Amino acid sequence: MARTSSIVLAGLLAGALTLTGCSRGETDGPQEQSSPVAAETPAANSPTTSAQPDARPADFTDEAKGIVAEMDDTALAGAVIMGSYDGTDAAAGAKLIRDDKLAGVIVMPYNLPQDVDRQTLRTMTDQFRTASGERGWQTMIGVDQEGGPVTRAGSAAVELPPLMAHGAADDPALTSQITALQGRDLIELGFTTDFAPVADVTVGKGDPAISVRSAGDDPQRVSSVVEAAVTGYDDAGIISSLKHFPGHGALTEDSHETLPVSQKSLDELADRDFAPFADAAEAGVATSMMVGHIALPGDETLPASLNPKAYQALREDVGFEGLIVTDALNMGAVTAGSPGQETVKALAAGADLALLPPDSAAAAEAVRTALGDGTLKRADLEESATRVVAAQLWQTATAGDAGDDAGKSEDDQRQQLAEAALTVMNGECRFAEPVDEVSVTGSDLGVKAFTEAAKEAGLNVTDGAETTVALVPGPLLGSETVKQAKARNSKKADVAVALSGPWELDGYESGTQLAIYDDWQPGMTAVARYLTGDLEATGSLPVKVEGVNPPDCS
Repeated sequence: MARTSSIVLAGLLAGALTLTGCSRGETDGPQEQSSPVAAETPAANSPTTSAQPDARPADFTDEAKGIVAEMDDTALAGAVIMGSYDGTDAAAGAKLIRDDKLAGVIVMPYNLPQDVDRQTLRTMTDQFRTASGERGWQTMIGVDQEGGPVTRAGSAAVELPPLMAHGAADDPALTSQITALQGRDLIELGFTTDFAPVADVTVGKGDPAISVRSAGDDPQRVSSVVEAAVTGYDDAGIISSLKHFPGHGALTEDSHETLPVSQKSLDELADRDFAPFADAAEAGVATSMMVGHIALPGDETLPASLNPKAYQALREDVGFEGLIVTDALNMGAVTAGSPGQETVKALAAGADLALLPPDSAAAAEAVRTALGDGTLKRADLEESATRVVAAQLWQTATAGDAGDDAGKSEDDQRQQLAEAALTVMNGECRFAEPVDEVSVTGSDLGVKAFTEAAKEAGLNVTDGAETTVALVPGPLLGSETVKQAKARNSKKADVAVALSGPWELDGYESGTQLAIYDDWQPGMTAVARYLTGDLEATGSLPVKVEGVNPPDCS
């Protein structure tokens, strides 16, 4: 689903439990902030296990087991589902949590009013949090907030770029600093879980679904960025989730629409695509991991999210012992019969938490039925529910202890990332002939954002300027934006700026070609400062682009 443009949002910003590799059914076996969520949660929903500075979800396993042991069938079935609801009335989500005792809900763009503000969003999440009552563990409230094209919290949340900007910056400490900022921001909005970061290794231009959401095409670089990102989320005290195992970045079809089939087996994927997941598991930083909707050779009609082989590989080959969640089960890649059966199949395959089934109430009922008739073993669901509860207990205990970053302001941190990520694909690391005025073409929103950024940098934007700049978006930024830019841009502009994938500059004859990986305001400011000679670009191209041999500006 396309995001609301980050350009529009900029002005609105305010301030484990060990499991064997067997599949199910085989055996019965900005400023310093305290978390409003943790601070306001009723005592009965607070963990009794104290959080040490290096605490992990597994440290809350015993307490989680005690909570799960008291669950009836309805509570147990609900504890392994994160649901969703249609429309903008948060009461509908609260009702699901209350009636079906769901672990929680995920907030999607269709749940938010246009240009949602922070107070409105916080009021929504408060309804979800209180809906679970005094059950001993807090409601799990999720969001897909990667940055860039996937920013589901809308205009209420801090604006950040996708992970490819971090890959270009190649600064793990800065990445941790930024994701900690993002995590603290989401906690303040009432979220407990962010389904990020993307751990896929992209192939670049041929990858329509992941693209700039990945840190790059080199497994080592992706691993470094992902580990740093998760460290930041951990520091903030928010549950994060590496996605989309066993690796979506080399596929040429989008699982939102259809079921992509990997040409590589799990053994072959292990050499490249598993690396970021395995490295994070070995480092012990991953709170959860997400299994994507990717068909494997020999199972061409079965998404990995419903395939026991994928879960077994994640447990045994990758060595991950924490919480495993499915990708959204309402996506086009998943077809599993009558409502709720996709959830039953995912849990039977090895998932701990079923995310966004197309009908959450039907999913809960189907799991209760499967529990009753033995399709799902109670012991298996108790193991999964223990992981879910332990993760949420950890989050509740650690969120309020998260501090700020050495007094740096939110704007300073974001601008630092934008400048570190600015990449010269063609031209000089420092603009050879600095200018004080340029003419700019692109979409309406792009030109408006660049004009505002240029003014701050002391660069004038005028129609008659000698130096021309073309702002080039990519498809993930929206079809209308792309149409406008294509209609207005000249491929002979002096400077071409890729606002999405750097491969979008193919065919441009510009002497200077830059990549900023997103249409965000700090990135535009970095470009303006580069053109005036005030900034030397130091970003490194994180993907190979045919015909491009960038200078070494690191």
